[in-house]
Amino acid sequence: MNPKTVVILLVVGIVALLGGQTLYTVNETQRAVLLEFGKMTRSDIPPGLHLKIPFITVVKRFDSRVLTVDARPEQYFTVEKKALIVDSFAMYRIANVEKYYTATSGDSFQAGRLLAQRINTGLRSQFGERTQHEVVSGEREQLMAELRHQLEESIMAELGIELIDIRVKRIDLPEDVSHSVHDRMNSERERLARESRSRGQEQAEFIKAKADRQRTIIAADAYEQSEILRGDGDAEATRIYASAFNKDIEFYKFYRSLNAYKETFNSKSDILLLDQKGDFFKYMNNINGS
Repeated sequence: MNPKTVVILLVVGIVALLGGQTLYTVNETQRAVLLEFGKMTRSDIPPGLHLKIPFITVVKRFDSRVLTVDARPEQYFTVEKKALIVDSFAMYRIANVEKYYTATSGDSFQAGRLLAQRINTGLRSQFGERTQHEVVSGEREQLMAELRHQLEESIMAELGIELIDIRVKRIDLPEDVSHSVHDRMNSERERLARESRSRGQEQAEFIKAKADRQRTIIAADAYEQSEILRGDGDAEATRIYASAFNKDIEFYKFYRSLNAYKETFNSKSDILLLDQKGDFFKYMNNINGS
């Protein structure tokens, strides 16, 4: 490689180095400040391509999008001195770059920590003015709105941050209180279960007694109807027998005697001691059948 080429390459390298140290860009999602020897010389640089003094001016860039700080769950006391564990988060955006850098040195973790501290203090104050019911279910949205309104001006003035929203993710009871509440809930559910079972047994006994009464009434009605039908049948049979008897009295006597013989000698094991000249054997002793 000849000396001329070396010189050209050296010049190109120096130009590239100076260009890299002189030119800088700021993206649309960023905010930036210029520092000279640690002192801010320009703030809130708009997006685009810009010039700076090489090796002297330093560019600090910050994310200008909406950021989230997720606070650590904290314990707060309501107006009744009841403890609650609250897990919250906040959304914010850098609004005043100069103020933000001055307060946090451009450290997003430091900004999140300072913002969380102020939100923690505000939540403690808001919870201390409300009852447990209001905090848990009644006025949570109003509480968050009042807290945001209370903090947004001071946070903007101190940190250069625009507070967009504050939200509560979860509200829990302390572990010892939660256990006692859980035990009370179990006791209450067991009491309700016992009452339900008792009412069910009472209802079952009532239904069973009603069914037994209806069964007795139905059986009595059926027995009454059967006795009426049986009586009517016996009366009809008696009428028929009487009619037949009146038509041929001797034949009727003969027929009844045959039935008596049939019933009497139905079993071979039966023994009867009777007078053969009695009326029972009247038709057996008369071979003429008269």
